[in-house]
Amino acid sequence: MKTKLLQLTLLALLMSLPVNAQEWLRVHRTYGGESWAMPLAIDQFSQFDFSEDENTLRGYTSLKDGTEMVVPLRLERVDSIDFAGSLTDEEKGHNKYRVFTLFITTEDEANIVEKDVWLNAHFSFDGKGEYSNYSGTGRIRGRGNSSWLYYKKKPYKFKLDSKSKLLGLEKAKNWNLLSNYRDVTDMMNVYAFETARWMGMPFTNHTRFVEVFLNGDYVGVYQLTEKIEIHENRVNIDEVDGVLMSFDVDDGPGYNPGAGDNFWSEVYSLPMCVKEPEDLSEAQMDAIKADFAVLERAVKARDYEAVDRLMDIPSFISILQLHEFLFNVEIDAPRSLYMYKDKGGKYTFGPVWDWDAAYDFDWNNWTENHTYFSNYRELIYGKNPLTATGANYTINKFFRDMFGNETFVAQYKKAWKDVSESICAHNWEEIEKYIAEMNKGAYARDVARWPLTYPGGWGGAYVVKDEIGKMKTWLQNRKNYLDGIIAGYPDGAAPVVEVKAPEVEVENGTVYVTAVMNLSAGYSQDYRISIGKTEVETLLGGAPTALVPLDSDGSEGWNSAAGQYGAWFDGDGDTADYTWGNVHVYIEANELYSWAYGCHPENCQSGDVHTVTMQYRRGQKTVNVVVTFTIK
Repeated sequence: MKTKLLQLTLLALLMSLPVNAQEWLRVHRTYGGESWAMPLAIDQFSQFDFSEDENTLRGYTSLKDGTEMVVPLRLERVDSIDFAGSLTDEEKGHNKYRVFTLFITTEDEANIVEKDVWLNAHFSFDGKGEYSNYSGTGRIRGRGNSSWLYYKKKPYKFKLDSKSKLLGLEKAKNWNLLSNYRDVTDMMNVYAFETARWMGMPFTNHTRFVEVFLNGDYVGVYQLTEKIEIHENRVNIDEVDGVLMSFDVDDGPGYNPGAGDNFWSEVYSLPMCVKEPEDLSEAQMDAIKADFAVLERAVKARDYEAVDRLMDIPSFISILQLHEFLFNVEIDAPRSLYMYKDKGGKYTFGPVWDWDAAYDFDWNNWTENHTYFSNYRELIYGKNPLTATGANYTINKFFRDMFGNETFVAQYKKAWKDVSESICAHNWEEIEKYIAEMNKGAYARDVARWPLTYPGGWGGAYVVKDEIGKMKTWLQNRKNYLDGIIAGYPDGAAPVVEVKAPEVEVENGTVYVTAVMNLSAGYSQDYRISIGKTEVETLLGGAPTALVPLDSDGSEGWNSAAGQYGAWFDGDGDTADYTWGNVHVYIEANELYSWAYGCHPENCQSGDVHTVTMQYRRGQKTVNVVVTFTIK
């Protein structure tokens, strides 16, 4: 009876539709005690019919490649069907804090199971009377790294077939749906975005919350936001001569060495990935690397005037302060840290991205953990960022060396003082507007779909209201604590320790490396050891099958470093165990020919010299690499 009634209703509506009078078909259903309307633009469908079993209403729409896709509407899920006229955005309410609805239908209702495989799809946005509805085709696939691998609620990216405005956001094709699975509040990225925009960070992303139905199934609350890309409505810089890149260990040469779009920076050995332009030649990549090295050398020299000519210092200060304020330890890797340079412009940090590892996230059993806000007194840069004294992390010195310049430190302190008074109150007011709308049912439905419990099951399920309260309190305590820490930073003017890239020579079948280490840099030295692949493989007669550390007597030692290759060495050049009183210097690598290195700053002294040995092996053939470290 229900099927027949819907058929007759649709037929009557189609027959009575005046030409050009009404443009939208609305399919209504009930879920979670809420009525939902899926809007479909009629002029995008060549026809509607019913399946042979009369259980499915089918809409036929064209894809960009000219093929046709069926959007199936299962009638057991449909309450009613009606038509509605369209209104322009200028006639609507524009309450961006509302929770909107997105219906995604993949071709043949295929599951989205890959990050590298695009699926054809239809997208329908209900603007809830605040923004224009949207109905159109495109493609969708998975996205993210740990969020895709480990979490049940998957994030997605999608690409529309034509540039379109979505829920008031400016026209583009590429969009992201962030799942925020481990963030029970759903507000961590939002707070970071809102705060960055308020601080003046350029091209900051926007947020629209949507409840998503995927192939008819409710899959929870998602954060719709822009893809970071060079685009007139995104990062608006020259598409040919502008550069958008990221500091990112995942997309960089360490974990993604064959990508062709990344490099180790020349001075600080930062893992850099050039996001756009794409498909650059080797010569173009070398030119970008060389240009960035000019900035690196200015930072290393702590030359404020030179750095100011090359980099937008206010954006640098803002990104550093935002990471410390929200305790986003991703800067330690680093990862998801964007920078761009327009044609003839300066290097500028932004847009900001990926903040669900901030807010004192508990990394114990992190693939299942969702605990935040425990300690507001941990520090990324420490009480003296230049030396990382009192820091919980020792980040790359590119982000710390300017704290040896008096002018920079004074500007940094002033910038924090300017934002400190309002950084919590102003931006939390924005967050409360989103929370108020989410509390109208979206939180409850999302928690019901994706219930989260405390680690190990103790304490039962997370309560969203409680976590929001913890977040607000943590932010205020954090701000108050940093007021004293930043005011107490030393004024700079520390001496510059001259350190050059390691020198490598090959003599009589042995590779000799001489390297100078900065004692105050400790675990975060400025360079990497780069071994010549051709020379090693010529000596071995092919690619090595092993790379091992040696003790001072020539026997094989053991690797206590974090990388696949390397070791901690004691003062005698023997591989050391985890008794930290014995360790002095280390080599650490996840690839054969590029090694990080460092020293234990509490066990070493200026003037120390340490000689250690690594060995390449291929069958019975070996090549020793003798490394002499001098500590300054």
